[in-house]
Amino acid sequence: MKLYQVRKGQFVYFNNELHKVYGVKPMYKLSVHLIKLRDLTQHITNAASVERYKPKESDSFIFNHKAYTLRKDRNAEAGDYILIHNPMPDSLDTYTLNEIELVETADNKGVITSNSHGVKHNEYLLMVPGRGANSSPIDYKDKENTEEESLEDIGTLGVLSSDLLPSLGDIYKKKDKNSLFEAMVVGIKDQTVFLGGGLEITQEELMNTEKWEFLYNLLDK
Repeated sequence: MKLYQVRKGQFVYFNNELHKVYGVKPMYKLSVHLIKLRDLTQHITNAASVERYKPKESDSFIFNHKAYTLRKDRNAEAGDYILIHNPMPDSLDTYTLNEIELVETADNKGVITSNSHGVKHNEYLLMVPGRGANSSPIDYKDKENTEEESLEDIGTLGVLSSDLLPSLGDIYKKKDKNSLFEAMVVGIKDQTVFLGGGLEITQEELMNTEKWEFLYNLLDK
């Protein structure tokens, strides 16, 4: 791809695996910043190394170690995850293309997510847990040259490897409707991540997307 074609939120294949673009920094040689959907690790590359993929109904993929299938035949309910594939935010909302958000409340008009975004039903695809019977796995671009064990549903992993450690300067927001707490990663030692304000947390808990949301890296600003 050409750099001008790369946009924040796009699904792309990089090194044969499905990623999402979370930032584009044109002034750098490695200008495309990615999150691998399978395990939420961060990667940096250039535009020529990625290939765009547009998610659609019946696609299935692993997000944060769990498999989901995209559907639009029913509306989301509280506790569901949604993929905002057709964003049309109003002036009070800030969500963008292909954001994955947790639904807190729902009615016949739309849903309110844990980030206090109001999303209409025609803006998202529902992420149903598991692989649907007729789903199309999109985790890998070239399935024929992928090891067989990598194609299996991973499920939840008990131990996270060291490459899942967050990076210094990462900003995370705690997903708590009664709190607007945000903190920066200021230190990392073994499996412990040190956040600003003196908070210590395990890397496994910080990578739990139901509790914490990665916002951006301060060094990329």
